[in-house]
Amino acid sequence: MTTSHEELVLISGASTGMGAATARELAGRGYHVLAGVRRDADAVALKAPGIEPVFLDVTDAGQIEDVARRITTDPRRRPLRAVINNAGIAINAPVELLSMDEWRRQFEVNFFGHVAVTKAVLPALHTSGGRVVNISSVGGKVAMPTYGAYAGAKFAMEGMSDALRRELAPLGVQVVVVEPGGVQTEMTPHGIERAEKTIAGMTPTEQTRYGALLRAIINQAADFTKSGLPADRAGRIIADAATTRSPRARYTIGRDAAMLTRLPRLLSDRLLDRMMAANLKPHFPK
Repeated sequence: MTTSHEELVLISGASTGMGAATARELAGRGYHVLAGVRRDADAVALKAPGIEPVFLDVTDAGQIEDVARRITTDPRRRPLRAVINNAGIAINAPVELLSMDEWRRQFEVNFFGHVAVTKAVLPALHTSGGRVVNISSVGGKVAMPTYGAYAGAKFAMEGMSDALRRELAPLGVQVVVVEPGGVQTEMTPHGIERAEKTIAGMTPTEQTRYGALLRAIINQAADFTKSGLPADRAGRIIADAATTRSPRARYTIGRDAAMLTRLPRLLSDRLLDRMMAANLKPHFPK
């Protein structure tokens, strides 16, 4: 078996947050990390010993093809230890208000893009006996109001991961899902900014129906993130999931995630509805 110093790891969405933290953690462990970014400034900021920024918009077929070629033509012929599908966006809005373009965008980034990246690098993973690590969310198990598109994509990621794990296990390629809860990253502030724009664009009737709900979701998300784990701790868990010899099928990040991902198995849908409504109630505008 090759040593870590002779192996590659590909991470999408590595510009900031958990992706950047995971890239730094893996580089510190001796892996050569191909860190997917979308902007020149992010590439400059992230570049470090063991971290090679690569341009990877997971909705861009040409960039996916370029990264796959970079792996198969590695000048040192290093095998691909893992692909970590981490890129993501959060768009919070009620199902009724979210445009179909935004529904499609959420799924293109948070689901279809990861499928495309995985398919592109699977030949390399078959050769190396490597691993697919899919970053899901507690939203892949429990869907909060206004999280319809985000949770829908994450539920899809969970289902696809189960199928892929069962397809690839006999072939020597492992598939692992990581389900973060509250983590201190830039995704939540970006999601809050988009939600604020949704509120600003509501008609008076829509404000009456959904304004207070969306404001409560914004307040809850801010508190959830503020009390969450630092991105560096999340990065260590993801790095472990990508490299430990005998990984679990699923990892959670944070006590909140460990609890929330179990609730659907323990409670009826109606009881879970009431519990989630009670947890959200303190966040409504006074």
